[in-house]
Amino acid sequence: MIEFYKKVVFENYANFSGRARRSEYWYFTLANVLIYFSIAFISGLFSAINLLEVAYLFFGMFILYVVGIIIPSLAVIVRRLHDTGKSGWFYFISLIPFIGSIWLLILFCTEGDKGHNEYGADPKGNTAEINEIGLE
Repeated sequence: MIEFYKKVVFENYANFSGRARRSEYWYFTLANVLIYFSIAFISGLFSAINLLEVAYLFFGMFILYVVGIIIPSLAVIVRRLHDTGKSGWFYFISLIPFIGSIWLLILFCTEGDKGHNEYGADPKGNTAEINEIGLE
């Protein structure tokens, strides 16, 4: 999980081209949610025991993290959509109330196109990366 998170944040920070596997997207999302809740929980804990200076420090860290993670989050979403054969602009389908979000979730869960598509080579075909991460 950490390897995929580091890959998205450090190696592909603003890379909106290419394709991202389901595992790359979902492990990044899981790590992101865990970090969000950890920082928010610690901030709330210090706030509850009246250590407001420390709570404000963690809240500031939370805001910095949220701002810093916007670009890699959008980049991995666009690459995930590319893997399913859709343009990154398809993300705006989420603006349609209720149905748009469900449709986008289905796309994120759908297996990507097999082989090469207009956005690049199949990321599952790169066995060197899989062996490097240690998933085989």
